[in-house]
Amino acid sequence: FKQKTAYEIGVRLVGSEMCIRDRTICIDYSSPNISKSLAYHHIRSTVIGHSLVQIFRALGYRTVGINHLGDWGTTHGMLIAGAKLWPEALPEPVDVAALGALYQRYRKEMETDPKLEDLARQWFGRLERGDAEARAMWQRFRDISWAEFETVYQQLGITFDEVRGESAYEAAMPGVLEEMAQKGLSKESEGALVIELPGEKAPLLLKTKDGTTLYATRDLAAAQYRWTTYHFTRSLYVVDRGQALHFRQLFAALGLAGHEWASRCEHVPFGLVRLGGKKTGTRAGNVVLLKEVFADATDDVTPRIAENQAQLPPEQVAETARMVGIGAVVFANLVTQREKDVDFTWEKVVSLDGDSGPYLQYSHARCASILRKAGWTSSNVEAAAEAEQLDFSRLAHDAEWAVARRLLDFPEIVARAAQSCEPHGICHYLLDLAGDFSRWYTAGNGDATLRVLCDDEDTRRVRLMLTAAVRATMARGLGLLGMGAPDAM
Repeated sequence: FKQKTAYEIGVRLVGSEMCIRDRTICIDYSSPNISKSLAYHHIRSTVIGHSLVQIFRALGYRTVGINHLGDWGTTHGMLIAGAKLWPEALPEPVDVAALGALYQRYRKEMETDPKLEDLARQWFGRLERGDAEARAMWQRFRDISWAEFETVYQQLGITFDEVRGESAYEAAMPGVLEEMAQKGLSKESEGALVIELPGEKAPLLLKTKDGTTLYATRDLAAAQYRWTTYHFTRSLYVVDRGQALHFRQLFAALGLAGHEWASRCEHVPFGLVRLGGKKTGTRAGNVVLLKEVFADATDDVTPRIAENQAQLPPEQVAETARMVGIGAVVFANLVTQREKDVDFTWEKVVSLDGDSGPYLQYSHARCASILRKAGWTSSNVEAAAEAEQLDFSRLAHDAEWAVARRLLDFPEIVARAAQSCEPHGICHYLLDLAGDFSRWYTAGNGDATLRVLCDDEDTRRVRLMLTAAVRATMARGLGLLGMGAPDAM
């Protein structure tokens, strides 16, 4: 019952406590574009990255969660140009929905008017050159966007150690371009500045023929900044698999430039997220807002929780429903192997049975309920854990030992999840633990001597300790996934 913690396992894997504390993991995740709402297709980068932050911290690493905002590039030239052309499209107070609609309108108009693309590039050029009007409009759009992003991150319990947009590397980009030129890596091609990479059919683009930079240039600058600032052991980029070529070229360019730490940079790809069998996306125009999915999921479980826990005050019902609704969405996007596509269906997400988040949260709540019924508080659990008179030989049933053995696997599962950047391993471990606990708990339905709250006091004490260990492990595991662990459902 005094199992090794995930931290202790991490120390063993690395070699020493001092060593692991000196190791830094940078994790770039979520990273939405400003002037667009956080949509459902942002969910996987956000929740996978957040889970990895919790996992590496549990292992004792210094972990830096980074939100690399998409706040630079021609897209923002489109928004500024659109705002100038159609000011009526942004009625006060301006919100992200209006900015997103303006972006969609501009892209649609570009299909029949090619001059609009040139106009967008011109405005982005002015933005890069520090034009006061362009900068003021861009800053306003950025502030509006971040305010909305934060409301969604707060719902998920996410805070970032660093929020730096692509624009933060503007001053560093000339140095990056000079370095690539001095090392003989960059060359002109059809008016653009590129790096030709061995084995790649397409070059890495650094500047367009009209002189504007691209996100590869900014990613090179960001990677160098992170190395200089953090001297990372691993630098993880949690970005969809569609960007595999970009990151392969990015890391190759860093290596050719002589940065030995380029080998520490890793792309952590993931599959598509689909609603109704269709990929969602801003460009596709079929955006489903993340905050709306959370609201719908919460609304869906609220009446069930209110019915099952009639004694709970309304505010506790609301908080539990929020934890369960949002937790259901989070778990549905973590339980599948990272690189597989995810199909979102309400029925599966909010089910209390099978491979669902609410099922795990219900298992935690059941453990909490048993402990409450026995009058056990956290102090009781601590006292029992320290007691020498606990007779574990009283755990004689196979179902009890299946639970105990499963508990001992938890730290290794966490360590493996970190090594492979695969939170789904923790998801399946918790499902197995919940299944083991359910089989043990329900065995008492047919035999009163097998119940947790049996008549024999010594046996009851040991079984309650086992239940407390399950509850603690479920809570810790759910926390590593970025989910809440309600005490009643």
